[in-house]
Amino acid sequence: MEVLVLLFVLGALVVVPLLILKVAIELLVGLLVLPFKIIGGLFKLAFGLLGAVFGVLFGGIGLVLGLVATVVVLVLLPLAPLLLLGGIVWLALKAAAPAAVRPV
Repeated sequence: MEVLVLLFVLGALVVVPLLILKVAIELLVGLLVLPFKIIGGLFKLAFGLLGAVFGVLFGGIGLVLGLVATVVVLVLLPLAPLLLLGGIVWLALKAAAPAAVRPV
């Protein structure tokens, strides 16, 4: 039993410094990487805000274009036959009118 306790104490004397060394190395690496993490967070924030602004902008443009398309389909498309007849009458009147003579 005493041998087991002695082995445990010797094992603890080996393992505890190794654990302290591991924690110290992790802390050192963490401190070395910290500025890059901060810069990365700032870039993520900046590009996130930029993406949100452009998303709202292009979303608004898409909404306006969608409304214009809806107006064209619902208002101007039913008037297309009348516009076609009006165009034909305008062409007939223009063709029947005498040509303007330009002075040279």
